[in-house]
Amino acid sequence: MADVTSTVNLNYPKLNQLNSTAIKALEMTTQLLLTEVKNAEVMPFETGNLQNESTFVDFGNSQRGQTSIASNTVYARRLYYHPEYNFRHDFNANAGGKWFNPWLEGGSMENFAKTTFATLYKKANDL
Repeated sequence: MADVTSTVNLNYPKLNQLNSTAIKALEMTTQLLLTEVKNAEVMPFETGNLQNESTFVDFGNSQRGQTSIASNTVYARRLYYHPEYNFRHDFNANAGGKWFNPWLEGGSMENFAKTTFATLYKKANDL
């Protein structure tokens, strides 16, 4: 048998660029997801506080590959986990509980985050 050797030269500036654009694509994907949820009119809406002022994107852990969409009202959790409530539909036509379900696994929009991230990442890196 012949001995085989190989040399690998890593392009660290390019790797850093790929990592940086991945973080940016993740943050942009999360922001676009929140916009999609708002546009789908699935969040309960009466005064606009929950949807427009109290729900936000948290990029605090984006360097570790994690972003969040959070609501800082005391009633958001109660509304989210109780779809049986009689939600008003005069402001948001599709208002109800568990408003992220269409974007979760098994939902009609389950591929939104994956395809949006891939598109943004490829575009940012000219792939």
